[in-house]
Amino acid sequence: MKAQPEITQRDLRSRSKEIVDAVQGGQAFTVTRDGHRVGELIPLRRRCRFVPRAEFAAMSRMALGVSLDVFRDDQDRVVGQEGDEPYAR
Repeated sequence: MKAQPEITQRDLRSRSKEIVDAVQGGQAFTVTRDGHRVGELIPLRRRCRFVPRAEFAAMSRMALGVSLDVFRDDQDRVVGQEGDEPYAR
């Protein structure tokens, strides 16, 4: 994982437009005051966008098939359930 650049409170105040533009472009920063970390500036998550039906169908055709039996067996193995009595302990 790449470390976030640190900026001082003074940098944030004097270069706010440049820094906010960078955040809008996806860059995150750690803000410091008197040499101590005090916060982070991070981009907001983008809202989910609408995916047209044709695009979804195209993506679905390329997706790997999933065997529901194999999926369930994997879940049971991880959870350690025998499957017959879900409420028995």
